[in-house]
Amino acid sequence: MKSDARQRARRRLDERLSGLKPEDRFRPPPKGWIRAIRDALGMTGVQLATRLGIRPQTVEAIEKSEASGSIQLSTLRRAAEAMDCTLVYALVPNASLEDAVKQRARKIAIRDLQRVAHTMKLEAQGTGDAGKEARIEAYIRDAIKERDLWNEP
Repeated sequence: MKSDARQRARRRLDERLSGLKPEDRFRPPPKGWIRAIRDALGMTGVQLATRLGIRPQTVEAIEKSEASGSIQLSTLRRAAEAMDCTLVYALVPNASLEDAVKQRARKIAIRDLQRVAHTMKLEAQGTGDAGKEARIEAYIRDAIKERDLWNEP
């Protein structure tokens, strides 16, 4: 079943990405990684420019673009390689991917069930709060399809 395969894939990614937590350990230095590593190596901008085959002024522009967050990944990779480094790139979810899917399904279920409860209340057929969690779980299981979770913002 596709859903089971996606769940296994989420769990594998969650395991791989857990080593990157807390992600603030990887927050770039104020002037960017290129400048920080270049300085730590004792490499001048002219020397890095020579290794990259570019003008020294371009190194300054690259470092500024990294610090501002506008650098292209390909440029960052080239600079890393010129300093004998490896660029590591990842998207680290704020919560586990599995939790994100469960939270999204729950949010949709509560929203949809509140609409139904409101209509029933207007018709004097309210259900009250008894069994609310069971109704939410049943709705998630029976009515919500994983592929539809992200159709709207």
